[in-house]
Formats: sequence, structure tokens, C-alpha cells
Amino acid sequence: MGSMVVVGVDGSSSSHAAVVQAALEAERRGAELRVVHAFSWPVGPMYAPLDPSPLNTLARDAAQDARRVAPRVEVGDAVMIGGAVSVLVAESRAADLVVVGRRGIGGFVGMLLGSTAVSVAAHSHCPVLVVREEPDGAGPVVLAVDGSPEGDKAVEFAFAEAASRGAELVAVHAWLPDHEPAGTGVESPERLLAQAVAGRAERYPDVTVRQEVLSGETREVLVQASRNAQLMVAGARGRGGFSGMLLGSVSQALLHHAHCPVAVVRGRV
Repeated sequence: MGSMVVVGVDGSSSSHAAVVQAALEAERRGAELRVVHAFSWPVGPMYAPLDPSPLNTLARDAAQDARRVAPRVEVGDAVMIGGAVSVLVAESRAADLVVVGRRGIGGFVGMLLGSTAVSVAAHSHCPVLVVREEPDGAGPVVLAVDGSPEGDKAVEFAFAEAASRGAELVAVHAWLPDHEPAGTGVESPERLLAQAVAGRAERYPDVTVRQEVLSGETREVLVQASRNAQLMVAGARGRGGFSGMLLGSVSQALLHHAHCPVAVVRGRV
């Protein structure tokens, strides 16, 4: 079965940006693109049946936008009954990547991130790319490294993205000098970082890797590192996360405050 990118659309400017990014991702991957709009039927005696035609038009228009961005990509569209989160999580089972906009049409003014993006990132069965409305920059792919076993899939995803984008990969590990990297099983933050990215040079010979150990609180360091990046990649949960917590505080902070698109990659799905 071929690879597939799924993008959720709702007619907002944020979802339009997601469609553009999803089309480019599908083109880079040689993947099919599936444009999905989810809606819930109102229930109760006071509601007349809705005419789904405008919803179908929304999905078809978004698919046409994708074709204009990436004419060689096979694009399909679908209107699904259900909440956006449940529909996109179900779609993620067969997808290699789910792309969503940072904010939807239901978002409050001033809200940095829509609830759909957070929930999909927390529950998806594949990596989730949350897209900003601003155009992408031309900087490196930045990988947040925490040394956890769950972070290995994020490392692999970041290498693949850097290779397909022809971008440098900057692997960043943040630590506070007053705190020893207890429990990491390595001698130093530098070694932790080196071990995390080791063994991938043969598969990705064209990717230039720069390793940076930066002093400071993890979330602040990574948000700052995102300023000149074209993509930030993070695991869904970091070291020290509570059992059962689907999205760690660092990945949540990046979704809210990063200055570039953020890919959240779950370690175990």
C-alpha cells in the first residue's frame, strides 16, 4: 500500500495553510493526499436535515487548491460525519502523516492554538504536522532531543524530513547546568545528544547534522530555536512524563508558541 498524507480542512485561513503544506509534504514523499472535512449533524426536533452540498464544495475546493500547489500529487477529498478530532484520529490509522492548521474557524480571537490541533497530536496513530498561517522559512529542521526511548521515532522522522527538504538538521538538547542529567544513563548531555542521532548517516548521507547542547529551561530553549527553523520536530512525550499522559508539556508548549510548523511524533502507537 502506498503512503498517504491526510489534511483536515474547515474553510479557515489556517486550514488553507495546512492544505498547502500537506500538498508539499505529499509531493516530497511521493504520497497520495486525502483532504478531509468533518462535521457533526445537529440533532433534535428543531433541526431540519442539513444540505451537505456546501460541505462537499469546501472539501473539493481545498482539494483543487492542493492540486494547484502540487500538480503531480494524486488528491482525493471526503466529507465525514463526526467530530474533527475523532475523524482525523481514525484517518491517522491508515496515514503516514496528518496535517492540521494551528487554529480553526471555531477558535477564540487571541487563542494561539485550536483544541483540535492539540487533541489530534495527542491521540493520532501517526506523526502530526501543525501548520502556521505564515509562509515557511528556509532554515534548518530542528529536532528536540530528550534522550528518551520514546523519542527515537521523532529522530527518524526529523532525518527523513531534512532529507526530503534538502535542509540541515539541528539536533538540540536543553539542560540546566545546575541539574545533572540523572537517569539518562550517559556521561554528559553532549553524549546523550550524540547517541540519539548516531547510526543514521548511512541511511541519510546527504543530511548535514549539527548538534547543539543549550543551557536553559527546555521549553524556552526550543521556542527560541524555532525562530529560524522551517520545521520543529518533537516527541509526543518526553522523559519524566506521567504514565498515561499522551502529550508532554514540552510538545504542548511548542504547539502553542513555536515560530514555525511543529511535527509531533508519538514514540509508541
